[in-house]
Amino acid sequence: MTISHHPPEDLLADFAAGKLEEAHQLVVGVHVAGCTRCARFVQAIEQLAGATLEDFEPVPIAPDAFDRVMSRIDNSPEDEAAPPPASATDHDLPPALRKYRIGKRRRIAPGLSMRPIELSGSGKARAFLLRSAPGSRMLEHTHTGTELTLVLEGSFSHEGGRFGPGDFDYGDDEIEHRPVVGDEGPCVCLVAMTGDLRMNGFLGRLIGPFVRL
Repeated sequence: MTISHHPPEDLLADFAAGKLEEAHQLVVGVHVAGCTRCARFVQAIEQLAGATLEDFEPVPIAPDAFDRVMSRIDNSPEDEAAPPPASATDHDLPPALRKYRIGKRRRIAPGLSMRPIELSGSGKARAFLLRSAPGSRMLEHTHTGTELTLVLEGSFSHEGGRFGPGDFDYGDDEIEHRPVVGDEGPCVCLVAMTGDLRMNGFLGRLIGPFVRL
């Protein structure tokens, strides 16, 4: 698998530092797990952060700190039930995704469907799997927030190039694009999104309210 499109370095640095909210952390993490180049960059950031911590003077802790931590663990509520076993079609998903509950498929437009991913509830971004039929063409659009897209299967193209398995695409309110799905098969993407799509043109304004991701 040849990966041609990667997350911006500032996004990778925030991922390494654990600063991203859950949906963004998930999408970037799945990309990093399959991309040697980005994995090396993240590792370098983590090593740099570790070296920086070694320069700090150790801070003394209270004598009963360990007992208090163990008491909090003992008194914490039981873990929630584990996600149900993955279905046969989910076994092809990246390991990180199999840890999440993934909702039923919902049709949102001709040739376009999505499956919501259940997150912990913190953060404004939502995550979902987006499936597009071969040859699908979306209307030109931009975003009222941010959109992080990772291709898991198939491909799509727009003004920024062709995006195949492992490729990462970033969209925001400054980017206008019109994705076209490749003819080789369905395109399945992992998406983290804040805000909504904003369709351009007269037709886009007519159908925009009916396309909800």
